[in-house]
Amino acid sequence: MKKWKHILSAILLILSVAIGSIFIIGFIRYETLISEKPLDEVIAEIRSDPNYISLDDVNDDFINALLAVEDPTFYEHGGIVLSNIIEAVATNLREQDFVMGGSTITQQLSKNIYLDSKKTFQRKIAELFFVHDLESTYSKDEILEFYINVIYFGDGYYGINEAANGYFHKAPKNLTIAQATLLAGLPQAPAIYQLSDGMIYAKKRQQVVLEAMKEQKLITEQQLYEIYNQPV
Repeated sequence: MKKWKHILSAILLILSVAIGSIFIIGFIRYETLISEKPLDEVIAEIRSDPNYISLDDVNDDFINALLAVEDPTFYEHGGIVLSNIIEAVATNLREQDFVMGGSTITQQLSKNIYLDSKKTFQRKIAELFFVHDLESTYSKDEILEFYINVIYFGDGYYGINEAANGYFHKAPKNLTIAQATLLAGLPQAPAIYQLSDGMIYAKKRQQVVLEAMKEQKLITEQQLYEIYNQPV
C-alpha cells in the first residue's frame, strides 16, 4: 500500500512540475511578445489598414452566421469558455494530438495578431494572457470588429472587406444571405474552402453554418434549404 502511495505521489509531483513549466513558458512567451509590441500598437496598426471596416458597415447576416458557427456565446463569456477547454483537453489527450481547439473568437483574435498556428500547450497558455488583455481593454463589439478585419478568407483576402469585394465585388453591407453564410464558413480552413478551387467544400461548410444558425433559431429549416440553394 505504501509503495502505491509513493508511486502516486511521484506521479502527481511530475505532473505538477510539468504543468508549472508549461505555464511559466507560456507566460514568458506572452511577456516577450507584449513587450516587443504592446497591444495598443497592434490594434492601431489593424485600424490603420485601408480595408478596415466598422461593424456597422457589415451585413448582419454575416455577423449572425459567424457567431453561430464559431462562438454562439461570444457576448456572454469573458473570453474563454471553460467547458470548451475541458472538452478540448480531454479530446486531445484521448487522441494524443491537437484535434480540437475549443477557442472563442477572442482567443482566435489573440492567435491571429500575436501567435502562430502551431498547436502547443505553451501557446495556449500565452493566448490566455492576451485574451485577458483584450477583454479588459476593449468592448465585445470592438473585439468582434478587430476579428472580422484580420481573419483570412483564402485566395489572398484578409478581412471581410477584402473578401466581400474580392469574391463578390460587393461591399460587406450588400452581401446576400447566401453570400454572407458562405463567407462565414471560410475562416475555419481557408486553404480548403477558398472559392477559387474549393467551392464544393465551401458549400459543405456553408451547410454547417446554416445548421448552426438554425440551432440558434436565427433561421428556420425551410430557410436553411432556401439559402443553401440560392446561387452566389
